[in-house]
Amino acid sequence: MIAAWWGGWLPFPESKKANEAPETAMATREAIEPKLMLSGEVKPAFEQEVRPEVGGKVKKIHVVAGQQVAKDDPLVTIDDTDLLNEKASVETEIEGARIAVEKTRGNYDRANALFKAKLISKEVFSNLDADLRISENSLEKAERKLQTVNDRLSKTRVLAPFDGMILDVNVNVGQVVVGAASVNSGTVLLLFADLSRLLIFAQVNQLDAERLSVGQELTIRFVDEEEQGLKARIEFIAPVATVKNNIKGFEVQALIGENAERLKPGMSVSMDVPIGHADHVVTVPVSAIFKEKDGKVVYVRKGGGIERRKVAVGLTDMSRAEIKSGLEEGEEIFLIEPSLLPPTKS
Repeated sequence: MIAAWWGGWLPFPESKKANEAPETAMATREAIEPKLMLSGEVKPAFEQEVRPEVGGKVKKIHVVAGQQVAKDDPLVTIDDTDLLNEKASVETEIEGARIAVEKTRGNYDRANALFKAKLISKEVFSNLDADLRISENSLEKAERKLQTVNDRLSKTRVLAPFDGMILDVNVNVGQVVVGAASVNSGTVLLLFADLSRLLIFAQVNQLDAERLSVGQELTIRFVDEEEQGLKARIEFIAPVATVKNNIKGFEVQALIGENAERLKPGMSVSMDVPIGHADHVVTVPVSAIFKEKDGKVVYVRKGGGIERRKVAVGLTDMSRAEIKSGLEEGEEIFLIEPSLLPPTKS
């Protein structure tokens, strides 16, 4: 028998053996909820590299990795011996400057009285006036120097910038560290983070990124599935694509709704993102839909043959697809393209 493809009919082949993969399935009516599966890495929402503002030798480390600390708790102390010596020197300098001011002020006061009585010349009085101002400037300069030294001394105690946890300590006692002159310089003392808010960072390809939106909810999946329903919410989608692992995509950040103890920074997780939902719709296995030149088609058992039909496909998940038109519930469709079906027996 000759197959009439474009007329819509083909001879119906014999069934396959029971132990072989089925050739047909039924169009059924059910709910379908396609999900986009993503993978990402857990990171703290607030993470900071702690660097010293002054250089010197590490005198004491007050914390260890994994320790929870409160804002302004001491983290690291830098040896302040040199600064204390500098402070003592400046204090001596201030004391000398004060004595010089007192001496020149006494000379100025006497000269002022004599100048008013016209017993000394204006030139002599002006010189004494200049000496007083110079000595006062020297005292002010020394006091500012002391203020600077005290400020540097206060920075030898590195304090926690906020409540959080020590993730890693990068220095040892006795190690010489460099003070940070700018954001990108200085020795990293430790890594510090607030673990009360955790984010999942994911790289999403260009096509899938269009299906996501800020505020969209997703579900975190675990391999052992001991915990169910741990939710996260998309908080950020990068406006510009970046290349990661030689793949161009968009960075997506999702905030974990509750901090499950098993989630730790650096962990990799998988996520399901619902991207649609339809109730009580006609669905077929995705393998029953074939893409041809004139569109998507299915092959339906019709009497003693096979009927080719164009269909409109809606939502699709990993196993089933919604059929919007072209097929009715209960119809039997083929999972194998007719040209690949085994020949019928004569």
